Amino acid sequence: MAQVLEFKLPDLGEGLTEAEIVRWLVEVGDVVAIDQPVVEVETAKAMVEVPCPYGGVVTARFGEEGTELPVGAPLLTVAVGAPEGSSGSGEDSGSDPESTGGSGNVLVGYGTGAPAARRRRIRPDRLDRAVTEAPVSGAPVVEAPRVEAPVVKVLVAEASVSEGPVPVVSPLVRRLARQHDIDLRRLAGSGPDGLILRADVDRAIRTVEETATATARVAQAPAAAPNGVAVAVDAERIPLRGVRGAVADKLSRSRTEIPDATCWVDADATELMAVRAAMNAATGPSAGPKVSVLALLARICTAALARFPELNSTVDTEAREIVRLSGVHLGFAAQTERGLVVPVVRDAHTRNAESIGAEIARLTELARTGKLSPAQLTGGTFTLNNYGVFGVDGSTPIINHPEAAMLGVGRIMPKPWVHQGELAVRQVVQLSLTFDHRVCDGGTAGGFLRYVADCVEQPAVLLRTL
Repeated sequence: MAQVLEFKLPDLGEGLTEAEIVRWLVEVGDVVAIDQPVVEVETAKAMVEVPCPYGGVVTARFGEEGTELPVGAPLLTVAVGAPEGSSGSGEDSGSDPESTGGSGNVLVGYGTGAPAARRRRIRPDRLDRAVTEAPVSGAPVVEAPRVEAPVVKVLVAEASVSEGPVPVVSPLVRRLARQHDIDLRRLAGSGPDGLILRADVDRAIRTVEETATATARVAQAPAAAPNGVAVAVDAERIPLRGVRGAVADKLSRSRTEIPDATCWVDADATELMAVRAAMNAATGPSAGPKVSVLALLARICTAALARFPELNSTVDTEAREIVRLSGVHLGFAAQTERGLVVPVVRDAHTRNAESIGAEIARLTELARTGKLSPAQLTGGTFTLNNYGVFGVDGSTPIINHPEAAMLGVGRIMPKPWVHQGELAVRQVVQLSLTFDHRVCDGGTAGGFLRYVADCVEQPAVLLRTL
């Protein structure tokens, strides 16, 4: 007798409450093994392949590619206990009949990392048999024990006795509908058994907004242009969700909560560039990988933060306390096809320039391929932003909340400069520091920036602290 087990979208950690289906890795009728990845989802922080804790035959999938699901919503159902004849030899059954309870290894959004089993499909007649052997419609779905985070229970909001209950998947959906005056009784849910999901409410909100915009456009537009053609202005609407939405929320919160200030200085980077060239020209057994300018600047930042620890802190607004952090987890801004992300170099204060550079290169490659985990994108204490790669000289960085400061670096380019009392062409860079004025005053911020500039102009200054 086959059992149909329901696998729900697990808690992906880091406060994430929803994920968008990017690509299904299995289809209805496929045989899956325990811990085999079944779907690729995108959260506000990373792309994640979600493994299924059950082995058996996929009987249903919930949500098309591009659909956003909340944590706790059903992803798929699996018929556990293969029907007779589903495998001729039994050598590639795709699951262990004694493991119908699942692996228990679905971590917070991740599996055990075991290689995926070769995909097989059950013939429709055998799939029908597996499903008919499962509990009849209306019977409770059997769910085996697992160590997932608690799922969001289905809540029912009563509309009226005559109109019946409104099936809603979470309080978040009901609150969102209430905030936008959406009548849930008029929505047809796209979830299982007509459950109303967040995507359903989002579509209703967009429909209301587009209708209002179109009405306003018609009311404001002139009846006809001189040539007799009506004037219309079309605008594309792009949902703020995923990485773009997460960035928008964080930047808005930073501007709202942090009283920031910015100071900047031009520095002669000629000597720093010469030192880097000499380091990378070294040969022999002791010569390591080439060191980037960003790695040198990151090492300078860790030295500066050791002298000015006020800038390696955060503010606990509820306790009204400045929390000064002991270690430096250095974030660096990286532009990818999915948008701006900030990978974090852990314990940067314990690393030299070569080690920092190697970690930056590794994290950058993961960012480009969309394989950064949420843990690699959180926990930073200070951010370095090299916007010079875009060919610009200066900027006023927005602090990466809840950090207290960000150093921005412009492009390094030849400019006229007074050097040793004479006009010369030197490699000049602009450095910008945006800081939280609650953690320190301008004197501390200026001291930090001046120390960074001195190390750029005279790298020997940095050698004293190595």
